[in-house]
Amino acid sequence: MKYFIIAGEPSGDMHAAALMKEIKVLDAKAMFVYMGGDLMAEQGGQMIVHYREMAFMGLLPVIMNIGKINRNLKQAKKELLKAKPDVLILIDYPGFNLRMARFAKENNIKTAYYISPKVWAWNTKRATKIKAFVDNMYTILPFETEFYNKYNYNVHYVGNPVCDIINGFKPECLDEKTFKEKHRLNEKPIIAMLAGSRKHEIKSLLPVMEKSARLFPDYQFVVAGAPGIEPEFYRSILNPTTKIVYGKTYELLKYSKAALVTSGTATLETALLKVPQLVCYKMGMGFILQFFRKLILKTPWFSLVNLIAGKEVVKEFFQSEVTLRNLEKELRRITGDEKYRKIMIDEYSKIEQKLKTNGAARNAAQMIVESLKADNK
Repeated sequence: MKYFIIAGEPSGDMHAAALMKEIKVLDAKAMFVYMGGDLMAEQGGQMIVHYREMAFMGLLPVIMNIGKINRNLKQAKKELLKAKPDVLILIDYPGFNLRMARFAKENNIKTAYYISPKVWAWNTKRATKIKAFVDNMYTILPFETEFYNKYNYNVHYVGNPVCDIINGFKPECLDEKTFKEKHRLNEKPIIAMLAGSRKHEIKSLLPVMEKSARLFPDYQFVVAGAPGIEPEFYRSILNPTTKIVYGKTYELLKYSKAALVTSGTATLETALLKVPQLVCYKMGMGFILQFFRKLILKTPWFSLVNLIAGKEVVKEFFQSEVTLRNLEKELRRITGDEKYRKIMIDEYSKIEQKLKTNGAARNAAQMIVESLKADNK
């Protein structure tokens, strides 16, 4: 069977590649046409556009690249009709992919969505579009089932790929001492700083994270370098003595006492690695977002940890709340209060149990292939 897949950013490339690998196990004659990245290319098939030409996040980058986005959309539609796939598989990336879902529906092409857009957080009206245009939705967060039920739309929870990746994680350095020696760190306990994967996030959050280091002289604060962010960028905003570790985020977390984390998938990764954390969210023009928070944000929390738990497990600091005073206060609790740390780690274990399956990509692939076989009977 033929599969047309669209992944518009690095994380989508990773998850799509895992899905392709599992599809090939179930469908020996699988053919792939895709818009994605290098990890997908390793699985074979025909690449139309690399995600580097598609990954525009934030209002200004989208406006500046609207011409390229429209050209990509036009090309995607043309190639979809040319390929005549058995199914169009969409990976997150809602602005682009929901338009493709509508186009596929108009042309009687079956659609599957793996990893739901976060419509439950910012734009709940998109749920009606998903119901109208997407034949099957395969979700990775358990609370999404209840959310979509409100719209009388049945979705398939397949497990969480982050949970699968961390379950298979094996550190290169088998102990903390070796890790510190390899990365030229001193003997002090580590506090990890995960300031996001996009430059605007890093520029907004890393300086205040780093300032908190001065208040904790018995610890060393180490930055987890994000993929695709050049060292020169970090050095332009960091103290020259601040250490950065690239490509080893999970290992850095494994050997950390605590972590300062930007909201996103990293909060869940930190939780599954059992590291006490505090969560920050801040962006440019943030005073507008702060003022309209209750109108814009449709959930009581914004970190995946709290959303999955259904209660506050980790402290969240939003926009103007991201202050040195607030970070210091919470950091002292998660480093020095053993009872507080234990409660947080115990809640992490409960979250892990909620997410566990025999593999998200495997489950999604099985459901997609079985659905197509049923259609072809």
